[in-house]
Amino acid sequence: MNVLAIDSSNLVMGVAVATEQKVLGELTTNSRKNHSERLMPAIAQLLEAVALKPADIDRIAVAEGPGSYTGLRIGATIAKMMAWTLKKELVGVSSLEVVAQNGRYFDGYIAPFFDARRGQVFAGLYENNNGNVIQSVPDRLLQIEDWIVELSKLGKPVLFLSNDLEKWENLLQTQSYAVLGESTQNVPRAAELARIGARKEPVLDIHHFLPAYLRLAEAEAKWLAKQER
Repeated sequence: MNVLAIDSSNLVMGVAVATEQKVLGELTTNSRKNHSERLMPAIAQLLEAVALKPADIDRIAVAEGPGSYTGLRIGATIAKMMAWTLKKELVGVSSLEVVAQNGRYFDGYIAPFFDARRGQVFAGLYENNNGNVIQSVPDRLLQIEDWIVELSKLGKPVLFLSNDLEKWENLLQTQSYAVLGESTQNVPRAAELARIGARKEPVLDIHHFLPAYLRLAEAEAKWLAKQER
């Protein structure tokens, strides 16, 4: 099975093509450039590089969030469009679960997170189970101070993985249980997204697939508050 993986959920943009046994190709960037302009050309470039046509793809795995509203919508829209027009399977995978794979062999908890501004983070908690990453707590949005207190009660080392680690590095270093990921561990890999996506059940209704935002967009929240008043 050829799996095309698409991740534009955050600053890192990644695409990959893989089978269950082999990574055929992978492209990753980590810069403030417009995913809407770059994602489709990146997919086309990668498919050409691995000598595959869109019709040769059997399944599309997309990072479903949490993350950037705009990035999530771009990735989900392209993935849905391709799955529908090409009549291929579609699978959504947690963006945090993808990052957690980089701590697969860590002896303790794995805590991937994305900065969500205003002192908040999108956070997940995972564990290594014989080389398999298992979710311990559902992905969520919370204040980082509350998260740190909660994690301190687990009684095990916690590996923090995030492309936003620099922003919270000083705070996390004060925690005795905290282990900070290396630079290569903090970047999500589209190849891991493809590997996870190959094992999950595809969505039943492509048209109703939605990203996992975990919170309302600011404009939506203001609109609802205005309606309540």
